[in-house]
Amino acid sequence: MTAKMPRCHVQIKMPPVYRESEEILGVRVLHRIFWSFYQCIVAFKHCKPLVEVDGTHLYEKYKGTHLVAVVQDGNQNIVPIVFAIVEAETADTWEFFLTNLQRYVVIDGVGIIFDRHNSIDAAIAYSNRAWSLPRAWHMFYIRHIGSNFLMRFKAPYLHKLVVNTGI
Repeated sequence: MTAKMPRCHVQIKMPPVYRESEEILGVRVLHRIFWSFYQCIVAFKHCKPLVEVDGTHLYEKYKGTHLVAVVQDGNQNIVPIVFAIVEAETADTWEFFLTNLQRYVVIDGVGIIFDRHNSIDAAIAYSNRAWSLPRAWHMFYIRHIGSNFLMRFKAPYLHKLVVNTGI
């Protein structure tokens, strides 16, 4: 990727493979990968300073989780800025993702919107204040807050009011 597009950023974690206690030389297994295209990095500079992060599970042959960060431009179009494939949504993988997001793309004074996943909270706590005020502030998806409200109170009409309040 970097040979064809030199200004993109890629971070790959590939631990060695062992047979019993001996390392098999020249063999590596993809553990996790983070990437961002140069065009996405440039586009971010012209978007709203609100970064939305989320993950989705991969199924079938290749297991794992796909992490993505997106922003909105002035016309409310969604612009993806970074991507990652990781083994699962853990504090360690989110820290890998958020560290690289900040290293290559994000500027200070940005808002980060996420779904209150415990592993994201833990990764932010491990970030040595990189995702804390005044460098960043945190927000939550109103959809997730509404879902939690509905599960707790079982009142669809109140759920609608909660979601509409956040819009």
